[in-house]
Amino acid sequence: MHKDPHATAAALLPLVGGPANVTSVAHCMTRLRLGLADRSRVDDAALRALPGVLGVVEDDGSYQVVLGPGVVGRVTEAFEALLAAGGGTADEPTRRGAGGGTADGLARRGAELKARQKQRNATPLKSALRRVANVFVPLIPALIGCGIVAGVAGLLTNLGWLPGLTPALAAVSSAFMALIAVFVGHNTAKEFGGTPVLGGATAAVVVHPGVAKVTAFGVALAPGQGGVLGALAAALLGTYVEKWCRARLPGTLDVLLTPALTVLVSGLVTLYVLMYAAGEVATAVGTAADRLLATTGALAGLVLGGLFLPLVMLGLHQALIPIHTTLIEQQGNTVLLPVLAMAGAGQVGAAAVYVRLRHDTSLRTTIRSALPAGLLGVGEPLIYGVSLPLGRPFLTACAGGAAGGAFVGLFAMLGTDVGATAIGPSGWALFPLLAGSGGWAATAGVYGGGLLTGYVVGFAATYFFGLGDSLRAAEAGGTVGAVCDPEEHEPRPADRPGPRPASPR
Repeated sequence: MHKDPHATAAALLPLVGGPANVTSVAHCMTRLRLGLADRSRVDDAALRALPGVLGVVEDDGSYQVVLGPGVVGRVTEAFEALLAAGGGTADEPTRRGAGGGTADGLARRGAELKARQKQRNATPLKSALRRVANVFVPLIPALIGCGIVAGVAGLLTNLGWLPGLTPALAAVSSAFMALIAVFVGHNTAKEFGGTPVLGGATAAVVVHPGVAKVTAFGVALAPGQGGVLGALAAALLGTYVEKWCRARLPGTLDVLLTPALTVLVSGLVTLYVLMYAAGEVATAVGTAADRLLATTGALAGLVLGGLFLPLVMLGLHQALIPIHTTLIEQQGNTVLLPVLAMAGAGQVGAAAVYVRLRHDTSLRTTIRSALPAGLLGVGEPLIYGVSLPLGRPFLTACAGGAAGGAFVGLFAMLGTDVGATAIGPSGWALFPLLAGSGGWAATAGVYGGGLLTGYVVGFAATYFFGLGDSLRAAEAGGTVGAVCDPEEHEPRPADRPGPRPASPR
């Protein structure tokens, strides 16, 4: 792996088509997200084989390079600097054809599956969910930072240590959540084509103390009522009002009347309609999440943990981001995330194919490089490089996730609920963000037990049931690097004509 972020960025740039092909750059917790002018100019094979790249994920409108937490921010900064400087580098890596022999056969198969799935699932619903997710994803670093500070403050309070410092830590950790509606409004307007500051101004009404003097539907409003859902709706309405005004008002009036009408109309509708409605929805979400785990915890955990990987594949998991944020805003933590994180544990357990396919050196190399990231909750390399291309291991990973989810859900029924004070991390990286009614030690014990259950069940299910007849035959025959084709019923050995698997990275 390139330890120098500049070296990684310099190696990436020519493989994505050069600076002229990059239309936008952003990053989340683990991925460099690129907008590309011409997708066909990307050298997928060489990019996947590049040291430091954990995987590649394509989504509508963006090409995402998985680099891992902590690394992606520094590489993105270096990448943007290269673009600003013109992107020229003297040591561009040698490129092979788009179908060149540098990529592992399973990685190619994973890319094909992802591309086909993208075509099948490009629906208006999923596009809308992605846009909503784009509102909340930029907030995740602040949620993580404040969540960790809140955890430290809670731990010190429980231990009775540093009583003079804990109030300050509590203020630092809660300040962002007190104003999160403003950030949601800003991002909503930006995502949907409005003026970001007007979106923030409209959404700020939700948290203003003065709303306590306003009565809607016969009930006095409370500051923060409706939370992030109300802020999202307010800013979205403000964006449409702004666009309507700009399309109809002459330029001399637009500069004065458009901002005033946007804030006035959207603010009044927010106060008298949206805050009350969003407050009812947010309350229902919190109540439903609590009752779901308290009454049917084991079954709910089984279903949620088992289905989360398919939801990720379909892009529907993005609908959960506002729900997580709402729960954190209401209760201080989300009880759903630790259950859903068990899907990653099942995925790690599915790496049992490493043990079964002893002669497939290419696959074993892929697993060795992807497994540490998987333990930290970055599952894309294992999903798209191993389990999904092989087929059955993806299903056995779901079984491991279901078992881990059932474990966590069972303890929620018994009164030891597990929550996360922020969204984003999972796997081992979630431990610093855990919170629960039983104290941190009990909460961590339940979460760790769930991870262990997911690992064991995912491993056992994959070891005994995760290999089809073709893979078993290939392993028995010692065909190294055999690649399973979906159109064939037997593997294509490496010495048969066709693309050869890459040598180990």
